[in-house]
Parts: sequence; structure tokens; C-alpha cells
Amino acid sequence: MTLVLNQVTTLFLAIALLTLGMLLVKKVGFLKKFCIPAPVVGGLLFAIFATIFKSLGWLEITLDTSLQSLFMLTFFTTVGLGASFKLIKLGGKLLVIYWLACGFLALAQNTIGVSMAYLFDLHPLIGMMAGAVSMEGGHGAATAFGQTIEDLGIQSALSIGIAAATFGLVAGGLVGGPTVKYLISKHNLKPSEIDDGIGMPVGETEKPIQTDAFFTQILLITLCMAVGTYLGDLFSAATGFVLPGYVGAMFVAVIVRNIMDKLNPKTVDMKGIGLISDVSLGIFLSMALMSIKLWEVADLALPLLIIVFVQVVFIVLFGIFVLFRLLGKNYDAAIMVAGFTGHGLGATPNAMANMAAVTERFGPSRTAFLIVPIVGAFLIDVFAIPIIITTINLFH
Repeated sequence: MTLVLNQVTTLFLAIALLTLGMLLVKKVGFLKKFCIPAPVVGGLLFAIFATIFKSLGWLEITLDTSLQSLFMLTFFTTVGLGASFKLIKLGGKLLVIYWLACGFLALAQNTIGVSMAYLFDLHPLIGMMAGAVSMEGGHGAATAFGQTIEDLGIQSALSIGIAAATFGLVAGGLVGGPTVKYLISKHNLKPSEIDDGIGMPVGETEKPIQTDAFFTQILLITLCMAVGTYLGDLFSAATGFVLPGYVGAMFVAVIVRNIMDKLNPKTVDMKGIGLISDVSLGIFLSMALMSIKLWEVADLALPLLIIVFVQVVFIVLFGIFVLFRLLGKNYDAAIMVAGFTGHGLGATPNAMANMAAVTERFGPSRTAFLIVPIVGAFLIDVFAIPIIITTINLFH
């Protein structure tokens, strides 16, 4: 028996699964502790049941996920609109060091993934899906680039990327705290009692979102989407270099944001942009995860786990022996290592959860809570995405 869901029904199902995921994350301690995203929970549950029904010969469900690309495009555009260069100045030298370290990590993760793919006699792009795409990029990048790579003829890339991102997310939550506790104990670190004056500028977050201001954000987003996808297509046609439309839209959004900061800083309202970002990411991920075919990655489960394990070992060693020293070998540096481990293997919320857990016990670090979210939320993509795109074009 086959059940075919149309575009609207598929969208409803994605939102229903996202809502279910939110409920489960609130109720289930494990999911809450490791900051597992709600769309991952709801989408994967559906994918598991769909796989069981298909394997038992009871029911095969066909989904119309044609709206997925629109939500994906919207999300990456909102990431670009959050990239204000003014915030970089607030972080100073430490932010630049941390940012460069994230760029190096993306390169190292792709090198590890591709190298181990050769070791297991897999296509190198399969290894890349367990590299920076799913580790630093998380579920959003794994879904986006997974579809791009499948379009190039590499089967199961999307499912492998989602699986690797999920393994990485859990690992990032597990190893971040113990790593930093080791650094704090070994070096007898204490939080600085001096107010360093670094803090995020206070925004007008208390004000409700106005309809006209909200439509201005939609106008900016759709402008960047239209121009970015058009330029991306022109670039790919002219050079033969694969440049997904959402990447072009994101970089156009970065340019637009910083032009607006010069002309009228109040034009971009990050409260409205953030709301659109959260909704589009949630639906995009939910739709992507509920449509993955888990039976396609069963044979690759062991190689995938081994690759992710090596990625985890590398980031812990790099954090302890390299990044901690580069950032000053002090308490703030140790807390930033917690954040680095979190978003280097999973996502920015993972990083924030790691840092919150450590600072709750040992003391505050204003510097870490300024730098890590800025880099993890959007600056990281400035390095990671070109590295990922270059790797795709080298091996496709």
C-alpha cells in the first residue's frame, strides 16, 4: 500500500512533527540535556516509523517536499543578515583568533572525512558529509549540502549527513564539559573578578514586532534571496563551479546587512529576522528529516561512527593543546574551548549549553559568551562554506 501526500499535507505534517519534537524535548531529560533540536526529534521519529512500515511491507509513504528548498533558502539568508561587522569589533583580537581556529577546523574536518572515506573505500564526498558539513555545519548544512551532493549523483549523501550531524550533536554535548573541567583543574583556573567591559549591545527586544517593520524584514530577505540565487546561477554557468543558490543568497545578505548598518542601522530588526530564521529552519529541518530513507545508510553505520569518533578525538585534542593556548591559557579560554567543542561538533545552542553548564559551576565568562555566539551563529560560515564548496568541486 502506498500513501501519497501532496505539498500542503506534507507541510502540515512537517509542522506537526516539529511541534511534537518541541514537546518531547521539554519532557525528555536526555533530549533537553544534549540540546537535541526539536525538528530532529520529530523528523527522525517519523523516518524511523516510515522505515519500519516499509520493511514490514505495510505502507510506503511518498512526500512532496518541494517547499523544503524555499525554507532552506530563507534560513541561510537570515544567517547572512545577522552578520554585522560591528559585532566583530566588539570581540577584538580573541574573536579573530577563535574565528580563524574555526576556519582551520572546517579544513581539518573535511580532510579527516575524505581521508577516512578512502580508507573505507567510499566516495570522498560521502566522507565529506561526515566532515565540516555535518560537524561544524550541523543539521542545517548537512541537509542543504546533502541534497546538492545527491543531485551530483552521490546516493544517500543526505541521510549520511543527517546521521553524522546527529552523532556529532550528541558527542559535542558529552565531551565539552569534561574537556573544560580537565583544563580548569589542571591549570587551577579562576574566573576574572574584573569587569572587562565587553558585552553585547542592549537592543530594543522588549518592544513588540510591528507589522510594517516585519514586512521590511521580509522585503530584505526576499531581495537577498532573489539577487543571491540569480548571481549564484550566473556564477555556476560562467565558471562550472558548483555554487548552491542558498550560498549566494547568504553572501548577498551579508553585503546588504553591512550596507544597511552604514545607511540606517535601524532598518534591520534582528528580532524579526530571528523569528523568521527560527520558523524557516524548524520547518526546513523537519521536512528534510522526515523524508530521509534510513534503510539507505544501514550498511554505512559502522564507517560513519568511526569517522565521527575520529572527529571527536581531533577536536578535543585541538581544543586542549592548541586553541586553549592561542586564546591565552586562562579561564575565558577554557570556557571558549567548551563552546568550540559544542558548535564544532553540533550547533551553537550546543555550545551555549556547554558553556552554561561549566560557568554555572565555576563562574561567569562574559568574553566567552560574547565571542562564541557571534562566530558560531554566522561568522563560521564565511570560512566553512567556501571550504565545503571547494571540496565538492574537487571530488565530484
